[in-house]
Amino acid sequence: MTGRADRRTLPVGDYPEATEGEDRQFVTALARGLSVLRAFQPGDGVLGNGDIAERTGLPKPTVSRLTHTLTRLGYLTHAERLGKYRLGPGVLSLGYSLLANMDIRKIARPYMQELANASGLSLALGSRDRLNMVYLEHARDVSSVTLRLDIGSHIPIATTAMGRAFLAAIPENERAYLMSAMAERAGAAWPPMAKGVERALRQVAETGFCTSFGEWQHDVNAVGVPLQSMDGATVMALNCSGPAFLHKPEKLEAEWGPRLVNVARTIEKEMQNGFAAQGPW
Repeated sequence: MTGRADRRTLPVGDYPEATEGEDRQFVTALARGLSVLRAFQPGDGVLGNGDIAERTGLPKPTVSRLTHTLTRLGYLTHAERLGKYRLGPGVLSLGYSLLANMDIRKIARPYMQELANASGLSLALGSRDRLNMVYLEHARDVSSVTLRLDIGSHIPIATTAMGRAFLAAIPENERAYLMSAMAERAGAAWPPMAKGVERALRQVAETGFCTSFGEWQHDVNAVGVPLQSMDGATVMALNCSGPAFLHKPEKLEAEWGPRLVNVARTIEKEMQNGFAAQGPW
């Protein structure tokens, strides 16, 4: 079975950004350059300036200048015969440096793999990237039928167990901000999503984990657990998910949800033990 992450992109204007009057330290040109890089999604291959302009909401002349600059810097590669661009090695080096320096991945991986082997579910560790969650680490039982989402995959916040677990652990004002942005994005589809989030908040408060049974994709069931640094400044989330025809809600709630909570608490404890020597995540 395969699963597709939500690959829709939003124009830059759909993400409230600081204006010069609000924050004089905010560099709009840099933000626009990064939005060009974010326009590339897994499986895209190459994109033209028109494609990027459509995805980011930026004027095409602005995009042309940005893609030229990013190509000169090595973050994009220009396919001259096609007149289009692909991500360059510079982006890969940045991402690799980030992942290589995240100790939490090294600590979490063996515990995630142990539970994946025991359950036949796919496990993932993720963090927020705008209005999505991005996978930072994953584990699966090689003999099982699981979702084929890899490191770097994006999934929505509001309808997934991982995203809902993340929402349950962040401060109320940050959650309200994200809920407002997601409501604007979802439009008429938002009310049932909001109910799912509210239910998840209660579930995490009562059991430590939350659920998403067929609410992201109709054939996927999952449970999620928040993961926090010792000082509470960094919030991530774990999930375990699998095909609905194999992994029923009753089993996930009775066994794998509580097991995932134990995994999260174990990871947090190990991170706390190393906090003094290595600093926060």
